[in-house]
Amino acid sequence: MSSGHELPPNFSWVEPHKLAGLACPSRPSHYRFLLENGVKHLVCLLETLPPGYESFPELQLHHISIVDFTPPTLHQILRFLNIVEEANARGEAVAVHCMHGLGRTGTMLACYLLKTRKLSGQEALRETRRLREGSIETREQEEAVLNFWKHLQSCSQKQNA
Repeated sequence: MSSGHELPPNFSWVEPHKLAGLACPSRPSHYRFLLENGVKHLVCLLETLPPGYESFPELQLHHISIVDFTPPTLHQILRFLNIVEEANARGEAVAVHCMHGLGRTGTMLACYLLKTRKLSGQEALRETRRLREGSIETREQEEAVLNFWKHLQSCSQKQNA
């Protein structure tokens, strides 16, 4: 029945053919789906690596280990955004995942929306939750998004000074 094109769990594009979020891929068909949809970079936010990814060397894995239910650090957010920016500049898509694709994944996606769409912190939280229901699970994760927005504000003020 399956043609090897199985939608990975909780997969959705946040920016079509540029950035997607998903839950942890666990089957070869999940990795094939990503590759067939132009995803060349998989950002894993788990403390461990996703099962079976080594069978797909054409999918570049980036590991940013974040403890479950905790927010990413500013350094981790900037590293993630840099991976997306560099991949997209080459016309390559990125997919980011944690265990269920909600907390850590949603936090990173909200930071991406903040930066690329020039949204406020609250707007980025709302838009991420609209695009991916259940995203950003803890107060600390919300605060990480709001703090990143403040970080971007202070950077742009310094540039305009």
